Amino acid sequence: DEAEVGTGRAGGPGTGARRETPLTRGKEVAGGQDGIGEEVLKMSTEEIIQRTRLLDSEIKIMKSEVLRVTHELQAMKDKIKENSEKIKVNKTLPYLVSNVIELLDVDPNDQEEDGANIDLDSQRKGKCAVIKTSTRQTYFLPVIGLVDAEKLKPGDLVGVNKDSYLILETLPTEYDSRVKAMEVDERPTEQYSDIGGLDKQIQELVEAIVLPMNHKEKFENLGIQPPKGVLMYGPPGTGKTLLARACAAQTKATFLKLAGPQLVQMFIGDGAKLVRDAFALAKEKAPSIIFIDELDAIGTKR
Repeated sequence: DEAEVGTGRAGGPGTGARRETPLTRGKEVAGGQDGIGEEVLKMSTEEIIQRTRLLDSEIKIMKSEVLRVTHELQAMKDKIKENSEKIKVNKTLPYLVSNVIELLDVDPNDQEEDGANIDLDSQRKGKCAVIKTSTRQTYFLPVIGLVDAEKLKPGDLVGVNKDSYLILETLPTEYDSRVKAMEVDERPTEQYSDIGGLDKQIQELVEAIVLPMNHKEKFENLGIQPPKGVLMYGPPGTGKTLLARACAAQTKATFLKLAGPQLVQMFIGDGAKLVRDAFALAKEKAPSIIFIDELDAIGTKR
């Protein structure tokens, strides 16, 4: 081999090139591909042994950390499963129907503790609620329940647990059955052309009712505040109801028809509740037009 290298047969005449051997090739590959290859090659045997022990200890630490995290994950899964079962049991029907009276912001820093015992409920931050159940009992809830507090407002109808009184679900708004009957299911189809001799009144209704509902953004840009209502008066059979139905047809609005005598009830506050429910239903189904017929039954003096 030395003669061949000297005569240059391996790398050309006179080049003096060194011939590759499997051993040197392996060292070059190890040094080029592994990031710590050169560093390891310069280490002594004791240093390599010490480095190996250090890596083994790090591997053991990482394995123990993985086992710990796996154990915590399993414990969390078991806790989630247990809580899901509890929620499922607590959400069994029937619910106790309640009304939200008030929502409060509670800050534990504002409360002073006189004794050594600490109430964990008083340390909670966020919103609390005051509810009134259908059994006429009022409760304060430091923990609202399964419903987001931001989605609740005073007056909402909710379903609560019979034992813990935690709010489990929001219920649809309850309206008086008489108010629901006031809504005209079929949309009015009357046109202005069906009404004769009332051109001036039609023009006034269009300006006061139709335009503010169909072109709301124009009124807001101009700063014009439209009237909240129109009083139509005259003897029976002159087209007052027909005008209101034509306006509802032009605005594609929900049409609620009330009668004045309906609002005069025997019990105190019953008529006022009808009016509140009627306007709440109109807001929910906006845009809407409320037509009160025979208003003189309740407004004789005003």
